[in-house]
Amino acid sequence: MGDLITEYTERLQQQELQIQALSGEIESLKNSQNPGSSARLEELMEENSRLKYRFNILNRVSDGEERTRCGHSMLNISQRLQEIFGLAIRTSYPELENPPLALAPNQQPKFGDYQCNSAMAMAQMLKAKGMKANPREIAERIIRNLPDNELIQKTEIAGPGFINIHLKRAFVSKLLSKLLIKGVTPPPLTSRKRVVVDFSSPNIAKEMHVGHLRSTIIGDSMSRLFEFLGHDVLRLNHVGDWGTQFGMLIAHLQDKFPDYLTVSPPISDLQGFYKESKKRFDEDDGFKKRAYQCVVKLQSKEPDFIKAWNLICDVSRQEFQKIYDCLDIKLIERGESYYQDLMTQVVKEAEDRGFAQLDEGRKIIFAPGQSLPLTIVKSDGGYTYDTSDLAAIHQRLFEEKADIIIYVTDSGQSSHFQVVFAAAQMLGWYDPKVTRVEHAGFGVVLGEDKKKFKTRSGDTVRLMDLLGEGLKRSMDKLKEKERDKVLSPDELVKAQRAVAFGCIKYADLSHNRINDYVFSFDKMLDDRGNTAAYLLYAFTRIRSIARLANINEATLRKEAESTEILLDHEKEWKLGKCILRFPEVLQKIQDDLLLHSLCDYVYELATTFTEFYDSCYCVEKDRQTGEVVKVNMWRMLLCDATAAIMAQCFHILGLNPVERM
Repeated sequence: MGDLITEYTERLQQQELQIQALSGEIESLKNSQNPGSSARLEELMEENSRLKYRFNILNRVSDGEERTRCGHSMLNISQRLQEIFGLAIRTSYPELENPPLALAPNQQPKFGDYQCNSAMAMAQMLKAKGMKANPREIAERIIRNLPDNELIQKTEIAGPGFINIHLKRAFVSKLLSKLLIKGVTPPPLTSRKRVVVDFSSPNIAKEMHVGHLRSTIIGDSMSRLFEFLGHDVLRLNHVGDWGTQFGMLIAHLQDKFPDYLTVSPPISDLQGFYKESKKRFDEDDGFKKRAYQCVVKLQSKEPDFIKAWNLICDVSRQEFQKIYDCLDIKLIERGESYYQDLMTQVVKEAEDRGFAQLDEGRKIIFAPGQSLPLTIVKSDGGYTYDTSDLAAIHQRLFEEKADIIIYVTDSGQSSHFQVVFAAAQMLGWYDPKVTRVEHAGFGVVLGEDKKKFKTRSGDTVRLMDLLGEGLKRSMDKLKEKERDKVLSPDELVKAQRAVAFGCIKYADLSHNRINDYVFSFDKMLDDRGNTAAYLLYAFTRIRSIARLANINEATLRKEAESTEILLDHEKEWKLGKCILRFPEVLQKIQDDLLLHSLCDYVYELATTFTEFYDSCYCVEKDRQTGEVVKVNMWRMLLCDATAAIMAQCFHILGLNPVERM
């Protein structure tokens, strides 16, 4: 960490010197009478702006690294309690190997804030060793051995041996103040990992469908989570941009647009173009033969065929990008074509090491514990998806030096990835105890009839049509609530896009990704219940409280440094604890990659805030005049802390909140 901060500091100093030098030259040019100096002045001012922009980014990164080093990260209370109780348990019963540590928020807050339930399981372990043990006595011994700490006010034993834990309110208050002063920072990072997330992955010359939508939304949110936690994330789009279908497409392109090498072909409907070429391929043997010849020439990288291939890929990319722009998705494309040369090396390695077997002209690999083989070379000598995926995992492990690789595709591909991962381990490419390689599968999208989501005619739903429908319904909803009468045209469009795209993303992410889910615009646009519409409205209401009290952001920052956040009212205490559970929710998702936990948390935070706001006056007004007569500043700070955590949750989920709605 120290080396990283030194590196950033040195780069900051270099940038600062460059800015100073440029500023001096700019000043002298401004005072110059030379008529030719204005163009040079404009050029220098533009360069100066660029340098200042880079300087600010470096400053923020450096400040973030320094914060982490100096302990300004958000404390994970659950993790800290586990450390405290883990030490007490090991001290109490050193004879137990790996004693259980069961600790969770208390389901009945009146009995405490957290609960340790280890005593019962420990009694069973001791009994197995021939030692008599009463769970309550075990709980008492654990409490006696609790180390001094800043967190626990008191403990109580309940029932057969549950340990109820009460937190110190003053300590929780300090954590909330720190959050407001330092901002919402990630939990401390033990080591920065290289994380590769493979998601979206549509096929060139085919429409993206709802399965790609799920992969795109889930993969983007996972990437945002790991980025927020401080990891180095590579977002990869493994598009299907190679294979026999391109011979068919290129042959059709040559016939339909014979001048494609000199005049860019006006292919507006690539889906229709694909269907036409497929029909010819299925029905015309002569065309099929020529298509195969085109594949050979493409794979030999003949320039004219590479140009035709690029033209087709570019048309597809433009269509994909429209969807990515709507959903604010950033990706680096590395299609199957990227790994072509590496596939040859991977096959050679499998052969040289004796793992490849011949099977009816094919070359296959059997991985330990797997009933199905991988086909790495077809009988005609061509490569397969199996070869491509083996080459991709090899590149990510050895060239990208990934510590974590996550594949976000539908659950139907889980057995395929299981075999790929087993083969990579057999080849000695990675150790699962050291490198995390995981398939994050997801269920299918269903229509409201509980059948696979299709149009009425039975066709695949076009994603651009789906997003367009979302925009239309979102605007209808806003107008129904007469928001068009209070928002400016620009604010109305921002609200429309925030609700439309936010609702589509949130409806997906709020369901356990492993399960199928029903796509329903009516449900996702409902502003009651666990929906993006409700949460975005709740967020704007919280933000409006400060405006109501005529308090700006600078005042809130200043007050956070001097105002103690009181947590005397039960609803203040409940809200304060809920706000501070954010790091433990992130830890859980990092472990299981189930993003619906974050949706459940932000919904719980919003409803807990509503309970607090209904019971605790933040701003008191004169009933006659409506004028503000009193502002309870510690409660305003609780409002601000709630909004700050909600905003960070929205960012991870890919939602774009607006200040007015």
